[in-house]
Amino acid sequence: MTFAAHEPFGSYPLAGGVDVVGIPARVGTLTAFHAAPATNKGAVSRPAVLIIPGFSGSKEDFREFVPKLAGAEWDAWAYSQRGQADSAAPPGIDNYRAEDLAADAVEVAGLISPERPVHLVGHSLGGVIAQNAAIMRPDRWASVTLLCSGPHGWPGRHDDTYDAVTAHGGEEVWRLGNPALADLPDSELSTDDVFWRRRFRSTSDDNLRAGARLLRDHRDLTDELRATALPFHVAHGEFDTAWPIDWQREMAERLGATYSVLAGGEHSPQFEAPDETLAALTDFWSRCA
Repeated sequence: MTFAAHEPFGSYPLAGGVDVVGIPARVGTLTAFHAAPATNKGAVSRPAVLIIPGFSGSKEDFREFVPKLAGAEWDAWAYSQRGQADSAAPPGIDNYRAEDLAADAVEVAGLISPERPVHLVGHSLGGVIAQNAAIMRPDRWASVTLLCSGPHGWPGRHDDTYDAVTAHGGEEVWRLGNPALADLPDSELSTDDVFWRRRFRSTSDDNLRAGARLLRDHRDLTDELRATALPFHVAHGEFDTAWPIDWQREMAERLGATYSVLAGGEHSPQFEAPDETLAALTDFWSRCA
């Protein structure tokens, strides 16, 4: 299926070979990055790769990583979930349940690869959505990688985020994290800060509030995931602090999953340790049936 070109979001330059497209999902247009293998060998012989970004994120979190995957001969996709950045944003917090977001992932996978399963990667909260998508439609996935994503939430997690968004909107989360920069114009901010502020402004408050609630309340699905018999991979930066590392390691053990600690990585190893992340993912995929 051919997708219409879409305007880029933000001012980051795009790497060569990366297209911005709009995926016509039932919820509306979900924006995506696509990078095809330069030689097209991977497109013929390998499943596609689909990446789900995490809380307060978007496809732009993988703007440098998608072309790396294509360079390694994988057909690579990353999309902004409903409500993130410039993707469709239905009003109402009840439109951002885990099952809604997981259904989007299943639908996107069917649109980009209608005839064969794809390798699914979920980053952080995206990993929670990937877990739900794996249970919802195990036949759609060649494998599932949970990148810097843990087995369950805990009381009080992101309550402050939920309250800030409810009271003042999404930009307040950025302001609270950057008090010295909060009132500066874009001209006095770094490229990253300009982008992050704009993304918080553009992301649906309902998406942010629902995501905060999911990170607090999501339950342990490990036994249900294992029952799918899918190949699983649990990977995290060696300095990841978003979930306790021992929880992630234990989840991998319970799943019988491949387990990777990405040297030098923190919570976004696709930026902090891209070569290690690329090697871990591609090695895992190469061993999947």
